[in-house]
Amino acid sequence: MAAELHVELVAADRNVWSGEATLVVARTASGDIGVMPGHQPLLGVLESGPVTIRTSDGGTVVAAVHGGFISFADNKLSLLAEIVELSDEIDVQRAERALERAKSDADASAERRADVRLRAVATR
Repeated sequence: MAAELHVELVAADRNVWSGEATLVVARTASGDIGVMPGHQPLLGVLESGPVTIRTSDGGTVVAAVHGGFISFADNKLSLLAEIVELSDEIDVQRAERALERAKSDADASAERRADVRLRAVATR
C-alpha cells in the first residue's frame, strides 16, 4: 500500500491545491468520508463543508467547499467543486456579517455557505 495519495482540489474557476497527502476528509451526500492511500475506488457528490487535507510533509490544508464531486482511483483523489475557498483566504469578519445577514433574511443557502466558511477557518 502506498504511503501517500495525489490530491487535486479544483474549483470551477481555478486549480486551488495540488499535492501529496496522507489523509483527506470531506463531506459527501452519504456523510463524512476519510480517504487514505489504498482506499477503495469511489465516486460521490460533495456537500458543502470543510475539506481537510493532511499533507505528506505533516501540514494541513483546510478549505470551504460548496458542492461538487469527489473521485478516487489509483491513489489519485480529485475534488471538483463549484466554489472552493482556502481557509487562509477567508475574511472572518465578512463571513460573520454574511451569516448574520443570511439569518435575518431567512436565506438558508447563504447561511450554510457562511457557516461552512467559518467552520473551515476554525479548523485551520
